[in-house]
Amino acid sequence: MHNIFHGLSRLFPAVLLLTFSLCSQAQEPEQQPFAEWLEELRAEAIASGIRPEIVDAALATVEEPTPRVIELDRSQPEFVQTFADYMNNRLSQGRIDRGRSLLEEHSELFTRIYNEYGVQPHYLVSFWALESNFGDYTGGFSVINALATLAYDPRRSGFFRRELLTALKILDEGHIGIDDMSGSWAGAMGQCQFMPSTFDRYAVDGDGDGRIDIWNSLPDIFASAANFLSESGWNATERWGREIILPDGFDYTQTGNNVRKTVTEWNRLGVRRADGSPLGNADLQASVMLPAGATGPVFLTYNNFRTTMIWNRSTYYAISVGHLADRFVGGGPIQHWPETDERALRRDEVIELQEILAALGYDVGEPDGILGSRTRAAVRDFQDANGMPTDGYASYELLTTLRVLATSE
Repeated sequence: MHNIFHGLSRLFPAVLLLTFSLCSQAQEPEQQPFAEWLEELRAEAIASGIRPEIVDAALATVEEPTPRVIELDRSQPEFVQTFADYMNNRLSQGRIDRGRSLLEEHSELFTRIYNEYGVQPHYLVSFWALESNFGDYTGGFSVINALATLAYDPRRSGFFRRELLTALKILDEGHIGIDDMSGSWAGAMGQCQFMPSTFDRYAVDGDGDGRIDIWNSLPDIFASAANFLSESGWNATERWGREIILPDGFDYTQTGNNVRKTVTEWNRLGVRRADGSPLGNADLQASVMLPAGATGPVFLTYNNFRTTMIWNRSTYYAISVGHLADRFVGGGPIQHWPETDERALRRDEVIELQEILAALGYDVGEPDGILGSRTRAAVRDFQDANGMPTDGYASYELLTTLRVLATSE
């Protein structure tokens, strides 16, 4: 029976994809010519109050969609990065040493920013390091060209059209010149990699020169980043979290960002610091996070971790920001790595895992190769039904177990 389900799970998506493709070819209207689309955008921008000369100068650089932007938007990495790989790629000793040096070099500026916005300096340097490698790489694309390409492309046209119009507004306000408005292929700008809408809402003039330059002005860069974090709920009196040890028999259904208890409650349940000492008592709302499953390092995370996830919704990213910040001020490395290196899943293997779970009756949504919340919930349900630690972690070992199930009679 499992063989039948497994075969059908692979056959049906292919049939449906072919049918959808044929229907799309028959029914999908021809896309509006780019020049005509651009003229309509020009009219909309001017109608919104942006000066015609600014719109014309900016759009004059946009002759046609940029193929490389579309290629990057469509590309997906072959392998799903493991937590260990992710952290090792971002937390080199050289980066740690450089961050410490920059904290000291710009201490006066960071003190002023902290007094105004309540964001501790070592966290700002951590965001700076991870977003642009301390400003070394901010992206080599014209923001206007990249956003015009993505706004014209049907996949997420509404979102990127709004970002493009906001980018034109930023030019109109005189914060940056057209030729200097560079960023990532997706339009993220400057040393803190703000999208235009984030710039429009949170960027501030930190050096008092009447414009906001997140490409070159460190006061503007750090004040803008701090303002974003402060407005998003950052707490100056708290840390982001810490590495911990879980007691034997811990209930893994109590993990994840949505499960919150006070530090006092976690302490009573036997959760300990990484060195084995008690957590102590506090009313901080905290969550237990397992970025690498039950066999990997474990973290107790607080409000500032949740605020970091407003900046970037990746758990890996939020842990890396916090841990790198700790390293800048003398914190030690993560202590409890698994004894053996984890085998990373390829994206097609994630799809296979999702298809097998779906054939077994678990709700993973549409198999897409992305380990999102529905897939993690399905994994947790499968683990619970089969007497495994319910950490919701999609490992290669789990895929191997599922393959055996799918091929058994």
